[in-house]
Amino acid sequence: MEPIPAHHRRFSVRYPLAGSLPSVTGFSMTCPIPPFNPTGKAGMILSLRPMTAAKTVAFHTLGCKLNYSETSAITRLMEREGFEKKSFEGIADIYVINTCSVTENADKECRYLVRQIQRKSPESFVVITGCYAQLKPQEIADIPGVDLVLGAAEKFNMAAHIRELVKGNPTKICSCDIDQVEGFHDSYSFNDRTRAFLKVQDGCDYQCSFCTIPLARGKSRSDRLDHVLDNVRELAVQGIQEVVLTGVNLGDFSNSDPETKRKTSDFFNLIQALDKMTEIPRFRISSIEPNLLNNDIIELVAGSQRFMPHFHIPLQSGSNKILALMRRRYQRELYSDRVAHIKSLMPHAAIGADLIVGFPGETPEDFEETRQFLQDLDIAYLHVFTYSERENTRAVEMKPVVPIPLRNERNKILRNLSYQKLQYFASQYRGQTRKVLFERSRDKAMMEGYTDNYIKVNVPYQDQWVNKIVDWRL
Repeated sequence: MEPIPAHHRRFSVRYPLAGSLPSVTGFSMTCPIPPFNPTGKAGMILSLRPMTAAKTVAFHTLGCKLNYSETSAITRLMEREGFEKKSFEGIADIYVINTCSVTENADKECRYLVRQIQRKSPESFVVITGCYAQLKPQEIADIPGVDLVLGAAEKFNMAAHIRELVKGNPTKICSCDIDQVEGFHDSYSFNDRTRAFLKVQDGCDYQCSFCTIPLARGKSRSDRLDHVLDNVRELAVQGIQEVVLTGVNLGDFSNSDPETKRKTSDFFNLIQALDKMTEIPRFRISSIEPNLLNNDIIELVAGSQRFMPHFHIPLQSGSNKILALMRRRYQRELYSDRVAHIKSLMPHAAIGADLIVGFPGETPEDFEETRQFLQDLDIAYLHVFTYSERENTRAVEMKPVVPIPLRNERNKILRNLSYQKLQYFASQYRGQTRKVLFERSRDKAMMEGYTDNYIKVNVPYQDQWVNKIVDWRL
């Protein structure tokens, strides 16, 4: 048999998730074609020769705290493999961008960063992973300067793939059908050894009409409860004072028995177990769907000395009509009931909400209904997103489309409302003494921290307060 010419650019082969030999039951991987393997053994050489010179690696993360925790985990894996971490602003042999794809702006920022790398260090390798890489691997591969695209199943095998790279070869794509992604990779990140973001859940089984996350991260799956507790103990040894629980759909956390597949734990059991741990003084719940935030969870937090009185509860719209179009699993009445119950037990609790403005079919009356609902709601702040069309979602086909200038105008209105609400919430605690966990800030002359109920405090730097919980008069 004649060798396959090296200039044949790409092929697809079914690979098992474990990364071993080709199989009809695995996933689709696209990589540069290697020469024919003369040994006749099953298996493929993924490049012409290994990349051995590159040793320094720089990371940049786009998107959510979950992405940040995964970048940290990948960084540690790379360091164990002998790579040295460098600043993304400096010069490195390899640049890794962990992407988001919630909005079109996130896609644009990825492309901008690649161009930036090409200008400052054209001989460096560029690796793209994350949600954008899973959703549109070929689109990324077509960006000049990208050497490697890693989908959801392969991002934690980054070191092995990087060692196979040859600069100047066609872009290597290692991706898979998202239905084949089943494993869970634990990860955590921490800043200045003060607060850690611990991933305990990944993926989502919901089918919201605007969302690509199930396509980018796959089905809902979770870490084992005992493994979460082990990770928390490890973080405690490193001096972490606050652990923030993160996930794609955090309230859907569950454990299944490997043999019976029966669920043996849920999110309430998880926080109940964490609340009994004495090693970590503070826990926070990063974000939880209103239909999964039950009274047991609220009441546990209300009675806890470790779980902070702070909830972030996605709303997306204050109009039941729009919530139905979005395929959300609740109506606004349930949301307001959850807020009322929290405030009845914890009047001092901070509550934040996610909103999407300009969703297809959102009339001026629908938006005003949302604005008024938020105006009357006892919450502290809003995260406002402008609706962005995403391929392969139901919403992209919906009519009528809200003009982009109108979307931006509605975003500005709700951001102004958020500012007013945050100012009002913080003003209620002026003169009170609350516990603040302090950490360093980018300004070396200053330091910052958050109260238990998530009020940000900035003060002149005091070395003795770093990573300490201090009673502070607001």
